[in-house]
Amino acid sequence: MQNPGLPEGPVDGGWGFGVPGKDYDSFMGRYARPLATRFADAADVSAGVTVLDVGCGTGALTGELVTRLGIRSVMACDPSEPFVQECSARHPGVDVRRGAAEEIPFDDGSFDVVLAQLVLHFVGDPERALTQFRRVLAPGGRAAVCVWDSAGGMQMLRSFWDAALAVDPTAPDESRRLRFGTAGEISDLFAAAGWRVQPETTLPVSAEYADFEDLWSGFLAGVGPAGAYCLGLSEQDRAAVRAQLFRELGSPTAGFSLDAVARCAVAVVPD
Repeated sequence: MQNPGLPEGPVDGGWGFGVPGKDYDSFMGRYARPLATRFADAADVSAGVTVLDVGCGTGALTGELVTRLGIRSVMACDPSEPFVQECSARHPGVDVRRGAAEEIPFDDGSFDVVLAQLVLHFVGDPERALTQFRRVLAPGGRAAVCVWDSAGGMQMLRSFWDAALAVDPTAPDESRRLRFGTAGEISDLFAAAGWRVQPETTLPVSAEYADFEDLWSGFLAGVGPAGAYCLGLSEQDRAAVRAQLFRELGSPTAGFSLDAVARCAVAVVPD
């Protein structure tokens, strides 16, 4: 069994995020859009605040923030140049810059709220990211982070990695490699840095698929760790994973939906 593994390092093209926006939307955007609404609610984003979307991707959360606050109150950044271009094109007038969470390309004290949706588990140095959140926040500002629950809470990814592990026991299941998907991990990170942390919450969403090919095409686009792994397989191994995933999902012959749950923490910047 060929095992290409997963790349090391922060979120960038190597993680499978240097893809066209339409491919990301097909794979993860269908979850990211409804999650953005729940996440913004959890972070209590309402009129009168300025917000930074860290790791904006193609702009699912950015769009939700623009709807709530207007273009002038929203800025965004992402380390992937294709995503920066895509987000800028989708939300004209929003200041979208290339930059990672560890090196946020905005001035000190510029924002009331910093949000990072589905980002922190890919950040190479999360402690430094929190330092950057604190730097760009105004006094009394708050940051909110959400990532997928790793204990089976993201059905699409869990099913894929279960299928991959059934074919290849050494498959690099991202729930085993990536941090912050279990209860309390995000809160503990904030607390260790001296932030005042609110009780952690969970954010449920779901996504619809027209058929199994609608789902499988997302993996073939090479998006994220799962897509990068899938593309690295030989044709024979990829076919075996595909067949196993089809069985994992009950051999669907029509449309179906998959559920997902994100873990969310909100924290106030230390005095």
